[in-house]
Amino acid sequence: MISVSGSVDRIVFQNPDNGFCVARFVLTEEGAEGEAATTIVGTLPHVREGETLKLDGEWQVHPIHGRNFRVERCEATMPTSLAGIERYLASGAVSGIGPVSASRIVDHFGERTIEVLDTEPELLGEVQGISAKRLDIIKNSWSQQRSVREIALFLQDHGISVALAGKLHAKYGEDAVAIVRADPYKLARDIDGIGFRTADSIGKRLGISPRSVSRYVAGLKHVLNESVDEGHVYLDRAELFRRASQLLSAPIPELEPALLESLQHADTVLDADRVYLAPFYRAEEGVAQMIRDLNSTPSALTLDRRFNVAEAVGTAADAQGLSLAQKQIEAVELALVRKVSILTGGPGTGKTSTLRTIISVLDAADISYCLCAPTGRAAKRVAETTDRPASTIHRLLEYQPGLEIYNYDRNRPLPFDFVIVDEVSMLDILLFYHLLKAVPPESHVLLVGDADQLPSVGAGSVLRDCITSESIPVVTLTELFRQSRDSQIILAAHRLIRGEVPSIENGPDDDLFFVRSDDEAGVVRAIKLLLVERIPRKFGFDPVEDVQIISPMHGGPAGVTALNVEVQALLNPPGPARPELRRGERLYRLGDKVMQVRNNYDKDVYNGDVGRIAVVSTEDQSLTITFPAPGGGSIHLEYGPDELDELVLAYAVSVHKAQGSEFPCVIIPIVPRHAILLQRSLLYTAVTRASQLCVLAGSPLSFERAIGREQSLRRNTYLSTRLAGYGDAPNHGLL
Repeated sequence: MISVSGSVDRIVFQNPDNGFCVARFVLTEEGAEGEAATTIVGTLPHVREGETLKLDGEWQVHPIHGRNFRVERCEATMPTSLAGIERYLASGAVSGIGPVSASRIVDHFGERTIEVLDTEPELLGEVQGISAKRLDIIKNSWSQQRSVREIALFLQDHGISVALAGKLHAKYGEDAVAIVRADPYKLARDIDGIGFRTADSIGKRLGISPRSVSRYVAGLKHVLNESVDEGHVYLDRAELFRRASQLLSAPIPELEPALLESLQHADTVLDADRVYLAPFYRAEEGVAQMIRDLNSTPSALTLDRRFNVAEAVGTAADAQGLSLAQKQIEAVELALVRKVSILTGGPGTGKTSTLRTIISVLDAADISYCLCAPTGRAAKRVAETTDRPASTIHRLLEYQPGLEIYNYDRNRPLPFDFVIVDEVSMLDILLFYHLLKAVPPESHVLLVGDADQLPSVGAGSVLRDCITSESIPVVTLTELFRQSRDSQIILAAHRLIRGEVPSIENGPDDDLFFVRSDDEAGVVRAIKLLLVERIPRKFGFDPVEDVQIISPMHGGPAGVTALNVEVQALLNPPGPARPELRRGERLYRLGDKVMQVRNNYDKDVYNGDVGRIAVVSTEDQSLTITFPAPGGGSIHLEYGPDELDELVLAYAVSVHKAQGSEFPCVIIPIVPRHAILLQRSLLYTAVTRASQLCVLAGSPLSFERAIGREQSLRRNTYLSTRLAGYGDAPNHGLL
């Protein structure tokens, strides 16, 4: 292996997901071999322009790109020249330092700059423009960098991708190396994106026996966690052992003691032949028991008030100018009469007007209630349609992510007599469990949703299980109202969920169109033409504010990732008045449409919230995003360098990210590449996101095949059976 030293001149390519990097590298004399600069390639997730490095690897010749140095090991060293130090600090490597402040710092401290950062960072406060707040950011960033470098060296020495260094530091801090040495399998449990195989390779290098019980226990838990990612709440014992045996290359009899140990430590639960991770067993059993308890407790609606249900419903409908169908009246009465009930139905069947009538009755009777939904976008939508405040379930329960606790629970129940949960198809079993724990025993719970939509991202199938149990009363709205019968979007949605291929005529007054092309590049060209010409000219929609591309996949030319790059260049091209910030392959530009991809409880923004970039600060390496405020208007939130990975471009989004939202216009690419994911409920969910116009672009054959494919994966849940077992419970509603 050859060692070379030098500095990074320019980052050519950097993948933020796996850390792979291509860069131009200025060599020092010892490794130059007659060259002043070369190209380096390898896993270098944290390198920046201007950084000095010692690299171990081999020279190679690429058939197209020529001679380069493939990096196997990388050790960061500090630059020694004043120009090198300034360039390194100006690169954005240290949060809080940009080009201007880098120049001022080096001018002030000269050759002592690195020493000051290491030993006396408080002195940076002497530099013009560095406030106390910015000083704290710089100190934390510099300290983190040193820790990340140590972790990266440990990972490299054990043959593990250094791309994981940042994640380990974020979770374990400066103790990361010691924690990993003590229990490498802890990585698979604690770090998102680190699987059992990665932890296992570290364990082998640290000398842990491949037949150790601790390895087998970790393997069993990994298999169960993988099944949770697939949506399962449990695995059958035989299936668990089959999967684990393949993963661990171990005979099944040797796995029995590992399962026993896991059961003894209460990490897993064995219920008959069903093996659960303990939190999921508690959630499933707890949900069934709490619904029984709700039904067994007298209703708050009967405690201190009396009113005629039928009369109240009629009065509420008249007040809103609504003429309710018989099924809608039944749904309103059922929600008031029964402690727990379900309102379901497809688009255009009157769920919203039914819900508004229920709310009107509650208002008139002075009954306290709350509206909530699993996601921020879904909560915003129900607030808009009902003209009442709504929140995410996490926010309603005052979830504290650092402590992983909910302020509202069975010891401090919610102060409401009626809890309405919308978009229940998106609700997973764990969140439903925590919600029910916070519902007072005398309160009513109304579950609202469309069971034909995609199931939740998290484990479970709450809405379907509650309906199929036949232990919770359900009203299914099926009648299409007149205005809905005029919508091709709604008619097509109802046909395709029945497995019928809708006829799309592309008539001049239609709201549903199909732009046909079997060529994926042609689909992309069609989408771009729709955005800049056809849709704005014919329908007047703003291509950024009103139009949402929803793609079934992330990969490929017609996938979310590539479409975002294409549309960004089309609708928000670079220019002198549009400053931009690059983070790996992600480029953020002033005016871009972006989406929050993780719940951020400190900022009060949630996974799926969409905003616009209002300010780009290249000096601070930060962005300011404008989001719609829950009650109207806007909020402006600043994202520092360490928070930028919470934001992605949102000109195109996945179907799951769009679920719970509604957009004036939706464009859906459908190409043969998407076939692995295309199925009926996914297509139905995508089409029903459009409120005024839906354009399908792509292959008619792929469209037909998607309609013919029902949900391919049956989720392992036992909630329906548990609920059915409680079917004889008394009900204490308004009877």
